[in-house]
Amino acid sequence: MSAPYEGLGVFYLGRDADPATGDVSDAPVLYDAADLTTHAFIVGMTGSGKTGLGVGLIEEAALDGIPVIAIDPKGDLGNLALQFPDLAPADFRPWIDPAEATRDGTTPDALAEQKAELWRNGLAKSGQGPERIARLRDAADVRIYTPGSDAGLAVSVLGSLAPPPDAPGSEAFSDRVSGTVSGLLTLLEVDADPVNSAEFVFLSKILTDAWTAGTESTVAALIGALLDPPFETLGVMSVDDFFPERQRKALAMKLNGLVASPGFAAWTKGAPLDAGKLFHGDSGRPQVSVMSIAHLDDAERLFFVTKLLSEVLAWMRRQPGTGSLRAILYMDEIYGYLPPSANPPTKTLLLTLLKQARAFGLGVVLATQNPVDLDYKALANCGTWLVGRLQTERDKARLLDGLEGAAGGIDRADMDRLLSSIGKRRFLLHNVHESEPRVLATRWAMSYLAGPLTRRQIGTLMAEHKATPPPEKTIGATATPRAADPAPPLESKTTGARPALDVPQVVLAGEAEVYRPMLLARAEVPYSRSRPSVEHTAHVSLLAEVTDAPDWHTADALGTRPETGQPVDSVPFAEVPAALADPASYPRWETDLKKWLQSERPLRLLRSPETKLTSAPGEDERAFRIRLAQVAREARDAQKDDLRERYQKKLDALEKRMDTAEAAVDREAAQASQRKMDTVVRIGTTLLGAFLGRGRTSMSSVGVTARSASRASKESADVRRAQQKLDGYRDDYAELEADLQREMDDIDLQAAPDAAPLETVEIKARQTDMHVTELTLAWVPFGREPDGPLGRA
Repeated sequence: MSAPYEGLGVFYLGRDADPATGDVSDAPVLYDAADLTTHAFIVGMTGSGKTGLGVGLIEEAALDGIPVIAIDPKGDLGNLALQFPDLAPADFRPWIDPAEATRDGTTPDALAEQKAELWRNGLAKSGQGPERIARLRDAADVRIYTPGSDAGLAVSVLGSLAPPPDAPGSEAFSDRVSGTVSGLLTLLEVDADPVNSAEFVFLSKILTDAWTAGTESTVAALIGALLDPPFETLGVMSVDDFFPERQRKALAMKLNGLVASPGFAAWTKGAPLDAGKLFHGDSGRPQVSVMSIAHLDDAERLFFVTKLLSEVLAWMRRQPGTGSLRAILYMDEIYGYLPPSANPPTKTLLLTLLKQARAFGLGVVLATQNPVDLDYKALANCGTWLVGRLQTERDKARLLDGLEGAAGGIDRADMDRLLSSIGKRRFLLHNVHESEPRVLATRWAMSYLAGPLTRRQIGTLMAEHKATPPPEKTIGATATPRAADPAPPLESKTTGARPALDVPQVVLAGEAEVYRPMLLARAEVPYSRSRPSVEHTAHVSLLAEVTDAPDWHTADALGTRPETGQPVDSVPFAEVPAALADPASYPRWETDLKKWLQSERPLRLLRSPETKLTSAPGEDERAFRIRLAQVAREARDAQKDDLRERYQKKLDALEKRMDTAEAAVDREAAQASQRKMDTVVRIGTTLLGAFLGRGRTSMSSVGVTARSASRASKESADVRRAQQKLDGYRDDYAELEADLQREMDDIDLQAAPDAAPLETVEIKARQTDMHVTELTLAWVPFGREPDGPLGRA
């Protein structure tokens, strides 16, 4: 049977510690992962072991396939990337601080050997081996992001203000607007009150209008709107009355200064700030995304954390509800982001997450050094408190006040006593899902805790993960040509003006040297099937070259219908092939298109034989495997809950029998003790009478004494039988617990369906159900790219 902490769904945090003596037992402290959906709070002064506990918790989540976004203001959490399964000194050597070796009077090589030995022994004492580190490395990817810097993985925060996927007018949409504007104004050190700030209201209106129209915005566009507002009123007041031109220009100057600053480019590079991609990488594997912000100043940190929290909140609201833990948001130092009195933009976002995230399976973990840094009323939503050594008695009193108010029902005196006994790497665990608090000694971290990483070290760790930037998009493109296509030549024959034809025509927008005729086709393709149950309509847009007939195989697939416009007078039109100008060709091409769509464009879905689940239309393999993992986690948690409930009834019955047996032992022991005392007294009295010469001891006295001794012997036998009965119940209880653990292990050892092979299911549409909505001669703009071959503009 595997160790109990190797089971999925449980986090191994450490081992039980005696609060009075500090002795550590072999009993592991296991934390139910599902309990983290009610969030957690970690507090402890410098040197208390808070970072080690946090790293350990994140490691346990990664082992369980739970993705984590970890906000790292101090630079410590990057240590999660230092995982050395071989525990070889050579692995530790690059991360040894030469200054530390000098202080210790040794060499870096010798110190590396000492660290390797330290980690090997520490892991062994906590029941962990190198194989567990190997499993950790295989379970999840660790990525270190450095917003505003290229030291680690870059993340684009200001490069594009693209419309969110949320529906305009929805709560998630409004939150995204509010978070973006709040973060931007925070970076500019402008009061971002959503009600009283004219700057906030104006920029929110600009973004809301742009995103509602599906238009991407930029900081430059915001500057332009400030200088020349695209609307005349805000509410019932004119723009100039609500937000005078002088103030708008001052804000535009601040934004322009931001754009012109040398560091602005760093905020525009890298992958977009996407919570879904931070939780799961491109492959769909769980990811530990460390957002390292130690290099930023206070305003920049507040700006980035606001943007990140806004993104996480929007991502959360797009997820289906669940009672299982789906992901974790960890913040290593909450100071300044959730204060008791001030109201930075992060406070509202954190409050919303703490109140709503449970329903979506998102666990929030907040850590700090000082209890006074936090609004304890907000932490009433934290079901788990992990309290380490505190700085002062005042800190302890403040924490007891908060714990009493947030957790409720605690014994303050008992909690005070426990907190007073907390030592280094010891934490008081108060979990509302458990009957009583306990003290734990944290387990040894599997990751090497080298201390805050430098920018150079982060760069070294992330060097192999830095992707080559994608090629720049051609401005003005109306369609994406196939990469293998040769550059189309300019038509030698042009007609000048657009010809008058008896077929429908459209002119596509874009700069051009010539308009070339192509065939634009749009169709609605319904797919229907009972098993698996599928009802889906695909909207297909194609742009095909035509000589005698369109070749649908080589046609360009367009995401949406391309934008149309008016032809430019100076741009000539190429000659139209005869077939494309003939109205009789179009009905035949419509039939051909339907046949081609039926044979070449089936709806391809993925199916998991393990779970019998099928991907949804448009759901790629990455998203499907992420969903399979969550479904498996929910099924596993449900199985375990049913198992616990079934066994709990038997355990409760045995506990009652043990209580009864213990009472019987105590009763029989008391009776036996009394009989023994009576016998001793009787024997003593008989002997004393004989000794004092009271005549011959009567035979009746001797008989009474003998019978008393016999009854005492019987009472002793009753005690033994009662004790044997109690021991039997205890053995039954231990065996029942072992059976429960074995069945739990069996559930954990079941194959993970998210890693199992997938099948492809093809569903073909019926031609009779298809509807070709457009078959049109499209005039497509072509032009010459700078310093390149002739191609589509």
